[in-house]
Amino acid sequence: MRTLAAAVLLLTLTAAAASTPDKPQLPPELQGIGIDQRLNAQIPLDARFADESGRTVRIGDYLGRRPVILALVYYRCTMLCSYILNGVVAGLRPLSLRPGRDFDVIAVSIDPSEKPDLASAKRDHYSQSYSSKAGTNGWHFLTGDEKNIRMLADAVGFHYRWDPTTKMFLHLSGIMILTPQGRTARYFYGVEYAPKDLELGLVEASANRIGSVTDRILLFCYHYDPSTAKYSATVFNLLRAAAGGVLMALTAALIVLWRRDVRRDRLTLREV
Repeated sequence: MRTLAAAVLLLTLTAAAASTPDKPQLPPELQGIGIDQRLNAQIPLDARFADESGRTVRIGDYLGRRPVILALVYYRCTMLCSYILNGVVAGLRPLSLRPGRDFDVIAVSIDPSEKPDLASAKRDHYSQSYSSKAGTNGWHFLTGDEKNIRMLADAVGFHYRWDPTTKMFLHLSGIMILTPQGRTARYFYGVEYAPKDLELGLVEASANRIGSVTDRILLFCYHYDPSTAKYSATVFNLLRAAAGGVLMALTAALIVLWRRDVRRDRLTLREV
């Protein structure tokens, strides 16, 4: 019965994560659980956690250089949290951007009873799942006490609670992208994250300091829609880009024709 309840809860929470703000789909017993998009909110850089070795760290220690993918989960969860982290790994694999070089992944346990040894095992598992050759560089799995966990969760609008009946933490599924300064830049809901969305979100959060020329062109053609927490094509920008391409092609063609006419006139003058 507990497994069945957990499966039903997973489906309910996942559906709720995809609901629109003006049409909540949460049942009464789940009211107060959700993810509020607090774009450009500053996370508490001095919030203290334990890293995988048990060393006390500030979450700000992982910021300042690269954007961050932040996942609030708990490590003993075998349902929703595993799907979230698996979704992050699957979404990152196709990208040319790399953890530890272009961005960092930070998972923070919302369960204050979890310890660094469990965090270390989860970091090894998910970093290996991403790439057996890349190592753990750029992957950070943290644990902490109730005060610091709540401080971080409240800052990014992540609302959860412990349910003694199911013996589970009730929360919605989603991840956040932070700027190098620790401000919330993008939210993505659900348990599957499109590589395009992750890449554009990271490039945008980095203020175009990472990514390729193609990524910057895509940012011109796509925009982030907070109501869907996804990137969608901007028709006006696509038309403008297409018009610009046609104009450039016509300009190039005119230059070629002009140069040909000039050469032909010079040849005619020489013959005369």
